[in-house]
Amino acid sequence: MSDRLPPLTALRAFEAAARHMSFAKAAEELHVTPAALSFQIKSLEEHLGQPVFRRLNRAVELTAAGRALAPGATDGFDALTAAWRAAQRTGSGSTLTVTAGPAFTAKWLAPRLFGFAAAHPEIDLRFSASFRIMDFARDEIDVAIRFGYGPDEGLFSLKLFDEWATPMMVPELAEGLTRPEDLAGLPLLHQDDVSFLKPPFDWPAWFRAARADVPAKAGARFSQADHALDAAVSGAGVVLGRFTLAARDLHEGRLVAPFKVALTTDAHFRFVCARGSETAPHVRVFVDWIQAEIAQMSDPMGGRRFVAAADVAP
Repeated sequence: MSDRLPPLTALRAFEAAARHMSFAKAAEELHVTPAALSFQIKSLEEHLGQPVFRRLNRAVELTAAGRALAPGATDGFDALTAAWRAAQRTGSGSTLTVTAGPAFTAKWLAPRLFGFAAAHPEIDLRFSASFRIMDFARDEIDVAIRFGYGPDEGLFSLKLFDEWATPMMVPELAEGLTRPEDLAGLPLLHQDDVSFLKPPFDWPAWFRAARADVPAKAGARFSQADHALDAAVSGAGVVLGRFTLAARDLHEGRLVAPFKVALTTDAHFRFVCARGSETAPHVRVFVDWIQAEIAQMSDPMGGRRFVAAADVAP
């Protein structure tokens, strides 16, 4: 029996039909007629010397040979697609596609982009604001900024900064606040985007860190941290603000953080890309810029007492 592979078009027709379990859907995906797709699959079967599909009334099913071939065919075409996209990106060094969470994109990246664009007009920066873990080959993403614990196996990963949180509010709400217990009389804003963190990084944890016996009463809940910060800026209540996302609001006086206790977490922001891509000139320029921006960040209040969420876990 020869190991010579059948024509690539025949394998492609089989892979699509096996994935859809439908000749019609596979033909539609490949932009060919059902008759042309059927011809390609018959060509593959002749090359193999046995059928890969059992034709039924208005349906098809894989034979034993088809079941053996289908996973490898799909993996092979996925690998070819990834390699092709990687090759395409080597010829478009002026474009850098970045993915980051919506809140980080809105509150940290977007306000600083003018500076990057002015310093590097040769780079066309594109963003995808998403929590979804991207596949660098499949999704045509160059770099990702992720928040969490990691690890980022098989990828280049560089820690950018840690995160801490403390109560933040408009200056008017802060008037007269002298101790954490005073927050009991104000509306507390809650954020669900950090609910995955263990131990918890939330109001009850901060009150334990502050040694304050205050129930974290129910209040408005937000799925995104930037929405909670925007609500706090509008005066709607007190947010357990994350410094990374609120730094600009604090520096420009829209929010204040009157208490010195800050809750920390082992989760952190990382710069992630495919291993080897970190040396690409446009990627290197971007990560150097991020690190320079981070170096300029400072807490306008200073003198915080940092308490790890792990040390006050219930």
